[in-house]
Amino acid sequence: MKRRQFIQYSSVTGLGLAQFPTIAKKQQNKSLRNFKMKYAPHLGMFKHHAGDDPVDQLNFMADQGFTAFEDNGMKNREIQTQEAMARTMQDRGLEMGVFVAHKIYWQEPNLASGKPDLRNEFLDNIRTSVDVAKRVNARWMTVVPGHVDLRQDIGYQTAHVIESLKQASEILEPHNLTMVLEPLNFRNHPGLFLTKAAQAYQICQAVNSPACKILFDIYHQQIQEGNLIPNIEKSWDEIAYFQIGDNPGRNEPTTGEINYKNVFKYIHERGFEGIMGMEHGNSKPDKEGEIALIKAYEEVDNF
Repeated sequence: MKRRQFIQYSSVTGLGLAQFPTIAKKQQNKSLRNFKMKYAPHLGMFKHHAGDDPVDQLNFMADQGFTAFEDNGMKNREIQTQEAMARTMQDRGLEMGVFVAHKIYWQEPNLASGKPDLRNEFLDNIRTSVDVAKRVNARWMTVVPGHVDLRQDIGYQTAHVIESLKQASEILEPHNLTMVLEPLNFRNHPGLFLTKAAQAYQICQAVNSPACKILFDIYHQQIQEGNLIPNIEKSWDEIAYFQIGDNPGRNEPTTGEINYKNVFKYIHERGFEGIMGMEHGNSKPDKEGEIALIKAYEEVDNF
């Protein structure tokens, strides 16, 4: 879809299933709303309005008032596509969020094992991620330490992970880049080494580097242990990034049990100025679902 074919919100009030009026020309750096926080959509969230082209989708996000964007798969995109997306984000005032920095081992241990070849593979992945980060103006990259090693005590596994992250931090620090460790829940990702905020906090404290911080995924932590605001408070000093998803369903806020308005209010009042990654699906299909998603963020951002 070409840029001039975009359709756009007409009004926040009385939206319902209202139609977006067609815009005849590009409205550079103009948007329809001012969110309090840097909510970051993914590609595909607005494809029914913006089409399949990544640049068109980024422009649509900016038109709607979003000021950030994240893309787990950015590292696997062609360099030409990365560069085109980076130019568009710069032109439209979209800050780049996380991308996945390395191969994740979902079914077998890698970092927890302490095996030199697996550690070296991880470190090589971090080195190549530096190039991607520079190309797309990213500051953060996601790291998941992989599966537990059932043949080793958790203490030894933790030591292995910390050593790998210390070495990765030495690669990232000169470039002012940060890997963010993401604890994942037992239901969606059974058997992983890193599952809780306190565990991630302990590891980051041990690594002791600005290049190693926490990605606090609110969806995962609601399932894993709940107690969201107290756990955010306890691990605050090591949190660099948040991700969003309601539970059950892993869709936009207001579709599940999490009181996102209160959670966002707490994070905002603490002075967080980073990115809030929208790592979730749309609860409804097609254009209706995309309208509902934006309405949901307007609602929970109103605190």
